[in-house]
Amino acid sequence: MVLRSEVGTWFTRQPGERTPLGKLVGNYLLVVVIVVGVFWLSLYGAGVTLNFSFVTEYRTRLLDGFVLTLWICLGSLVLSMVIGIPVALAARSNILPLRYAADFYVKIIRGTPLLVQIYLFYYIIGTAWGVNNKTLSGILILSVFTGSYVAEIIRGSAASLDQTQLLAADAVGFTRVQSVRYVILPQMVARTLPALTGQLASLIKDSSLLSVIAVIEITQTIREITATNYNFFGGYIFLGAIYLCLTLPLMFVSSHFERKFAYDH
Repeated sequence: MVLRSEVGTWFTRQPGERTPLGKLVGNYLLVVVIVVGVFWLSLYGAGVTLNFSFVTEYRTRLLDGFVLTLWICLGSLVLSMVIGIPVALAARSNILPLRYAADFYVKIIRGTPLLVQIYLFYYIIGTAWGVNNKTLSGILILSVFTGSYVAEIIRGSAASLDQTQLLAADAVGFTRVQSVRYVILPQMVARTLPALTGQLASLIKDSSLLSVIAVIEITQTIREITATNYNFFGGYIFLGAIYLCLTLPLMFVSSHFERKFAYDH
């Protein structure tokens, strides 16, 4: 009975209990082993043999595609902030055309698939305005798409600020600049960082769709390689591993920010 109780506590957690590191790692590894085991059994049942020899053969092309993916994501992140912050401010503006323009932009971009936006921008808007560089087009498309999500994150964070704190800042004699610096900005950072980090992870995954306009990032590179060697399973599993290596650290960082800036702390 004692042994059964100890085993039971290893797999359970009481409400409000902080999970010990050993228990956390042990249970997580158990889940990973089960998932990997089911995956390998599925491969065996389907008669699929994985071959990753192409990685060394095409290492230069893979590295170039990986680096381009990083540059596209970094450029899109910066430009999406440049777009998202003014849109968030416009959404809270008392000037109605600005307010409605921001609302229209967010609803249109968030309400339509990114794949549709890529085709429309590149083949219609890009052609009409002479934007022929595929990499530049990809950065602009991702920036416009992600900017709508950034705008909503910032707008929602600003709307959640407690107005009584601003009144208290006025009461103690803070200037507008001091209120922004010491009251608004710290709370905005705490509210937006976890969501923005998670949005960066989504941006990295969304960049794979640029392969439909033949931007030679990592997904398009894998598509070209697998079209040559017909190693589709190995190629796309390797591609998935690359994206996991990029997004998992960001997910952990986002979770860390959520715990660090949790209001009950």
